[in-house]
Amino acid sequence: MEKWAVVTGASSGLGVEFAKQMAKRGYKLILTARREDRLQELAKKLKTECEIVTADLSKGEECFRLFEAVKDKPIEVFVNNAGFGDCNTFLDGNLNKELDMIDVNVKAMHILMKLFLQKFEKDGQGYLLNVASCAGLLPGGPYMATYYATKAYVASITQAVAQELKESNSPVYLGALCPGPVNTEFYDVADVVFTLKGISPKRCVKYAVDKMFRKKTVIVPTLLIKLLTTFAPIMPRKLCVAVTAGQQRRKLGK
Repeated sequence: MEKWAVVTGASSGLGVEFAKQMAKRGYKLILTARREDRLQELAKKLKTECEIVTADLSKGEECFRLFEAVKDKPIEVFVNNAGFGDCNTFLDGNLNKELDMIDVNVKAMHILMKLFLQKFEKDGQGYLLNVASCAGLLPGGPYMATYYATKAYVASITQAVAQELKESNSPVYLGALCPGPVNTEFYDVADVVFTLKGISPKRCVKYAVDKMFRKKTVIVPTLLIKLLTTFAPIMPRKLCVAVTAGQQRRKLGK
């Protein structure tokens, strides 16, 4: 029986690597992003059948259109990867960019998570992985306030709904990937520089996919980030936010 995986944000970064990893595992792919040329280029490189659905997920109606386009396929995996960040003071940040970030990182993620979980529950199987961030496991992120807040939403709702599924004995998996820095275009879009050494997209995604199929709910790829996210919640909240502020200021070169 054929099996399909859907990857959002597949035109760059982790999305490209998720497509490669799922293709290696024998999945046919539905690739979605705004940039059709990049999706076409990626599809040519993958040794599997690919379908392309271009969509601007900052628009709610595009999320529903995407689902309608693929809902009748035997989809086994949905990677809810689309998202982006920004780094600035809240007072100086671009409001339109922040609202677009909320629309993609929160609203689109929520709509697609709901629709595909309902499909998977009806089908009696499925894996849904939300791409969050270690930012979502920390108390707050001065200078990336909106981004941290959006990823906290992703991490929180994923853990809550995963518990609901567990308590109902659902066969459906739900998890969140919460990496630290990864060497992708993310930091170019966010207009920041690394303050911690990033890992490769290949390493991050391979780890994530392995843990997804082992049904790990919160997936953190590196030991350093595991330590940070484990001990940050038990630090005094004010201190943790201040330490995070220092790290984020360095991304702005301050």
